[in-house]
Amino acid sequence: MEKVAGVKSGRSQTISAPGPKNPALDAANPDTRVPPLSDTGSMPGFKFPFSLANKRVYQGGWSREVTARELPIAKQLAGVNMRLEAGGIRELHWHKAAEWSIMLYGTARITGVDADGRSFVDDVGEGDLWYFPTGIPHSIQGLSPDGAEFLLVFDDGHFSEYETVLLSDVMAHTPRNAMAKNFGMDPARLAPVPSEELFIFQAPVPGPLRLDRQQAEGEKGPSPCGFSFRPARQCDLKKLPGGEVRIIDSTSFKESTTVAAAIVTIHPGCMRELHWHQNADEWQYYVSGKARMTVVGTGARARTMDFEAGDVGYVEKTLPHYIENTGGEDLRYLEMFRAPRFEDLSFSEWLTHTPAELVMAHLNVERAVYDQIPKEKRVVVRG
Repeated sequence: MEKVAGVKSGRSQTISAPGPKNPALDAANPDTRVPPLSDTGSMPGFKFPFSLANKRVYQGGWSREVTARELPIAKQLAGVNMRLEAGGIRELHWHKAAEWSIMLYGTARITGVDADGRSFVDDVGEGDLWYFPTGIPHSIQGLSPDGAEFLLVFDDGHFSEYETVLLSDVMAHTPRNAMAKNFGMDPARLAPVPSEELFIFQAPVPGPLRLDRQQAEGEKGPSPCGFSFRPARQCDLKKLPGGEVRIIDSTSFKESTTVAAAIVTIHPGCMRELHWHQNADEWQYYVSGKARMTVVGTGARARTMDFEAGDVGYVEKTLPHYIENTGGEDLRYLEMFRAPRFEDLSFSEWLTHTPAELVMAHLNVERAVYDQIPKEKRVVVRG
C-alpha cells in the first residue's frame, strides 16, 4: 500500500492510496496528487496537455488542437499545434476566427491576400510570428531542410480546425459548371480538381521567396500589411533579476488587433510574481521547463496544478495567480490574451499603493512587515 505524506485541514497527515493508480501521471502532477494546504473548494481544472489531444496525421504533416471541447474553462482562446514536413502544405483556407502563430521549430513560407486583394508572401523561422485577421485567406508550407512546427492561437475558445473554410471544400462543393462559369473556362478543364478536402498534403518544396513574391503580385503590387512579425528584431526584451519578458501586442505588432502576448522566461528558483489581468482571460502554452501555478478563485476557492512542455494552462480574467519555476532549467512559456493590449496588475504594487494602515489592518501585521512588501511591479522575481 502506497502512503503519501501531505498536509490537509491545517495538520500534517499521511494520505494512503491503496487502489489502482497511474504512477507516471501522478509523478507529473504532484500538486494534484497531494494538494498544498492553501488549496480549497471546487476550482475547475485549468490544464490540458497537447499530448492527450487527438492528432490528425496526413502525408505532409499533422495537427492537434486544444479548444473549449478539451478544456471547458477556455472560452476566449483556442490553440492548434501543427507540424509540416519540408514541402508539406496547410492548404489555402481562412477562418471565422483570427489566427496568431509562433514558430516553434524550422522554417515555413506563409501566403495571404489582404482585404484589398494584394498579395503577401514571407518566410518565417523559429521565434517569428504571424497574424491573419478573420476571413483573410492564407496558407503555410514547410521549407527545407526539415519543415516546421508551430503553435496557432485563435481568438475564440470554441474554434476548431474541423470548421475551416478550405479551398478544396469550396471547389468540391460548388457545382462544377458554376465554378467553370466563374472562371470563364470549359468545365472539362476542372476534371482533375480533387473532390475531397486536402487540409494537409505533401508537395515539392517551393523555390526562392523572391520568385513566389513576383509571381503572386498583381497590378496592385504587394500588400503593405505586416502579417508577419519578428520579435527578436522588432520588440524590446525586458531583462529582470529572475528572468525576462517580451510583450507583443497591437502597439508593436500592429496587425494583431485581437490577440496580445507575452513571451516569458523564468530562471530556476524564480517565479512570475502574483498578479492578475483585468482585461482578458489568459491562455498559456508551456514551451520548456517545469512549473506550478496556483489560481485563487472567488468564493474561497483555490487550486494548484503542475505544468511542463506541451501543456496548455488557462486563467480566467481578474483571478490572482503566480507561475513558479519548479525545475532545474529555464522555464519558457507564452501568455496569450484576446485583447489588443497586454495588461496586468501586480499584487505587491496594489498593496503598497494603498494606505499602509488599511493594509496592515487587513493582514494583521506590523509596519515592519508591510515595509518589506516590494513597492514596484517586478513581473518576474528572484527566488
